[in-house]
Amino acid sequence: MTRVGAVDCGTNSIRLLIADLAPDGRSLTEVTRTMQIVRLGEGIDATGRISEGAMTRTVAAAEGYAALCRDAGCESVRFVATSASRDAANAGDFVAGVREAFAGFDVTPEVVSGREEAELSFTGATGSLRSAGAPGPYLVVDIGGGSTEVVRGTDHVEAARSVDIGCVRMTERHLHDDPPTEDQVWAALGDIVRALDDVGTDVDLTGVGTLVGLAGSVTTVTAHALRLPTYDRARIHGAELPVDEVVDAATDLLLSPRSRRRELPFMHEGRVDVIGAGALIWRTVVQRVAHDSRLATVRASETDILDGIALSQARAG
Repeated sequence: MTRVGAVDCGTNSIRLLIADLAPDGRSLTEVTRTMQIVRLGEGIDATGRISEGAMTRTVAAAEGYAALCRDAGCESVRFVATSASRDAANAGDFVAGVREAFAGFDVTPEVVSGREEAELSFTGATGSLRSAGAPGPYLVVDIGGGSTEVVRGTDHVEAARSVDIGCVRMTERHLHDDPPTEDQVWAALGDIVRALDDVGTDVDLTGVGTLVGLAGSVTTVTAHALRLPTYDRARIHGAELPVDEVVDAATDLLLSPRSRRRELPFMHEGRVDVIGAGALIWRTVVQRVAHDSRLATVRASETDILDGIALSQARAG
């Protein structure tokens, strides 16, 4: 067994997975999985820069994760930064701060392309799908804070596209009121539909065997559809739900005021203000793909890009 650390730093959250890789490098055993909402992408859509506050929060979280990796005896760490770090004019300052935090591991943050982000997400999500006997081809949808990755494949990635729609970006751009107005929802929906049209030029949305969604927006919608009394990762992972139930849960979250969202027992405080936009993105994807591929159900996955980042270290070695 080789112990590795994997960090996924996105627009809204920064997450850490410490895991032991199997000798064949095809599976892993989770040791620690944790997440902090740092909102690295706060204001980036408008300013093009990472704010001082967001930079401070995220580098402080990185320092804490580096300490966890040292204490756990990780042999290597891979730190992947995604949408916000691609977009920011001062991304170099962020990279320098994280490199210093992980100095003991000689880690340089990788600001990966949307294509590589999509491939890592696909690797992390599809292992459990195959084990569960879910029919392919798989369409993996990773909804982040600033971007959404859509990947199609069965044993390997066949097509992928990253588009600039995410829960933070759509909230800041359109959903300003609490709850959002009808006009604001329609404006956000217009951006999402146009982005899915762009996805469709590269990724076939027809003939999909299994649609699976990743990340906090999807898992929160799933928890709501399941009416969970608390956030239960085991119940959410692999959950297969009727399309109508997912659509209804997403719509309810979208139109609920933040005060009601905050009372939901599975809701992370850091998602209260942006879950409406994330739910709208997932609802639109589900409706489009279910129609085009004649799907009756969709799935949620708790394994995602973090697992792909961890597994990639076996391949790199």
